[in-house]
Amino acid sequence: MKKGLLAAAAAVALSVAASGAAHAGPTLDAIKKRGFIQCGVNTGLAGFGNPDSAGNWTGLDVDFCRAFAVALFGDAGKIKFTPLSAQQRFPALQSGEVDVLSRNTTWTLTRDTSVGLNFAPVTYYDGQGFMVPKSLGVTSAKDLGGATVCVQSGTTTELNLADYFRANNLQYNPVVIESVDEVNAAYFAGRCDVYTTDASGLAGTRAAVAPNPDDHVILPEVISKEPLAPAVRHGDDQWFDIVKWTVYATVQAEEKGITSKNVDEFLASKDPDVLRLLGVSAGMGAALGLDEKWAYNVIKTIGNYGEIYERNVGVNTPLKLERGLNALWSNGGLMYSMPFR
Repeated sequence: MKKGLLAAAAAVALSVAASGAAHAGPTLDAIKKRGFIQCGVNTGLAGFGNPDSAGNWTGLDVDFCRAFAVALFGDAGKIKFTPLSAQQRFPALQSGEVDVLSRNTTWTLTRDTSVGLNFAPVTYYDGQGFMVPKSLGVTSAKDLGGATVCVQSGTTTELNLADYFRANNLQYNPVVIESVDEVNAAYFAGRCDVYTTDASGLAGTRAAVAPNPDDHVILPEVISKEPLAPAVRHGDDQWFDIVKWTVYATVQAEEKGITSKNVDEFLASKDPDVLRLLGVSAGMGAALGLDEKWAYNVIKTIGNYGEIYERNVGVNTPLKLERGLNALWSNGGLMYSMPFR
């Protein structure tokens, strides 16, 4: 009798899973009908989302956009990139102009609720920092009292800046500018003593925009938590699941030592987790409404999380960013995949 009850429960679970995967929501239906994903990216941030002179996009956030296209269509080219400012990004997603936002956006409570977003797993753990000209001789953010600070409007950075100076009883003069290009121009023209944004953004700006990167120093203080993650709008659980589990697939691949170069060797693995991830053992694709080889295709085409990180922002790139919090959990970081079961 017990065996019969367990079998019945398993059958119900499978039936529910199958029925859930069978019905695409409005966003996923629109994407499939259109034949490509519309991905909102930064207007230009080295290492994360940046077009070259020919309009070819590169960066960590861009690679995840392409990974979503590979998961859904099996083709990294089935994507359209829409550059969005901090002020434009949420209206663009809410209105349906883009299907997914992948552009250094911090996951917060209000954005997750009242703004109407669903956040996928974090793709870069960051924190707000400060950059100053080396000529100022400043070595700590605690020495910035009375400074003029350049900051972009419409970001969590503005609030963090005010909170930090208030908490430390420091005065400052904000120069609030909407366009990131104009913020860059103001800082490097000397209109501000300090530039504040996510530490990764400071590293990218220093590497790609500064006339001489060595003339600028990023101070050691990190004053906030900035978990940066792709986001979709409320109302389409299946599309959210695809975006979410595509990110997890890149992390799971790194956890298992699977790369774009050796993934074919793992098709003969004896590890059940690997076989499920790569679609040798069926079920994960069906649960998402995707081809069983969806994760294999993502890893083969885009790579695992470590490969994505290292080629875009790692120590051998102009940004020279250590893994730090973005290392795997087994290496002291926060990157951790939910189980593929």
